[in-house]
Amino acid sequence: MAWRPRPSVAVAGALLLASACSRAPRSLPLRPPVHAGVAKPLPRLGYTLQAGAFAKVENAARFAESLQAQGLEAAYYGSEDGLYRVRFGDFATKEKARTKGEALKAAGIIEAFWVVAPDGSAPAAPGPIRIRPTEERGLRASLVESARGYLGLPYLFGGTTEQGFDCSGLTGAVYRLNGLRLPRSSQAQFDAGSPVDVEGARAGDLVFFATSGHGKVSHVGLYLGQGAFIHAPRSGQGIRQDDLSDRYYRKAFVGARSYF
Repeated sequence: MAWRPRPSVAVAGALLLASACSRAPRSLPLRPPVHAGVAKPLPRLGYTLQAGAFAKVENAARFAESLQAQGLEAAYYGSEDGLYRVRFGDFATKEKARTKGEALKAAGIIEAFWVVAPDGSAPAAPGPIRIRPTEERGLRASLVESARGYLGLPYLFGGTTEQGFDCSGLTGAVYRLNGLRLPRSSQAQFDAGSPVDVEGARAGDLVFFATSGHGKVSHVGLYLGQGAFIHAPRSGQGIRQDDLSDRYYRKAFVGARSYF
């Protein structure tokens, strides 16, 4: 059964090293249309680990933070059974993943773990089995579905706690849960993608903004299609859906990037 995030519950990605994501927007000079070239392939995740089953998202977030302290990138998500689970790490082989899991278990950091294959499946783990789509259309649909699961989660600048996470943390978590590794900051994510004209942007691409007043990329959202995108706007506001036609975002818009 395919895993699907629950749109009505908070789900969060927990990733380190924040980038700026909110300030007053500025008007940008008009740019000529940009058309997509050959997308730069993103690194694929290898084996990962899954642990935890929490009734409250706050507990999943604290657990993710404890894994961050071990130098492991982590993302927690809500599954169809209403529980929150955490996936973390990136290991070249199943044996390396298992060795790390056993070390964390021996240290008392985790109680149990399951090794997740590169296709996203963890057959022995509790809860629904999720298989990551391998073809582009399915992957784009899965990215959108994952992003919708985050709607309503509070924003926190630099967010790595149960209160939320920052803009590039959101996009990074969505991609990570679909087996792709994005760079951490919004600027680095912008640099890693292939330019695409906004009229040609497709669901699952990322859209970027200069909101800090210095003309540099400082904010990012995941494009849904037809001008809509999901993002973590600023402290005090929940993760939400907005439109590129909105005056605020139209003025701050820098460009779109594709990774497929």
